[in-house]
Amino acid sequence: MASSLLSPFCSPEEDPFLLLESTLRSVQEILLRRRGLPLRRTWIEHPYGEEEITLLEEEVIPTIQQCLARIDELDGELQAQQDAEVARLQAGRTAEIALAMA
Repeated sequence: MASSLLSPFCSPEEDPFLLLESTLRSVQEILLRRRGLPLRRTWIEHPYGEEEITLLEEEVIPTIQQCLARIDELDGELQAQQDAEVARLQAGRTAEIALAMA
């Protein structure tokens, strides 16, 4: 995933995919630090136990990772299109300069 450096297009807070990436890292860190301990939730008295945590590790986290991988693929396709357009414009400009100098 592209870094969250200053962008002329939007702020990091406006990029939902940076939020998804951050959420994945946070959930992984919480699961690592709380290994073997129940995870409390704000909406229910009963915390997540081993079964729910296993579902997070086996189903939810891989799904988020797949989503981020697909986003990377889409970003790569868009970047390739943009690079091709820039190269086409540069080639056209080079040809104009060569014609003007001839």
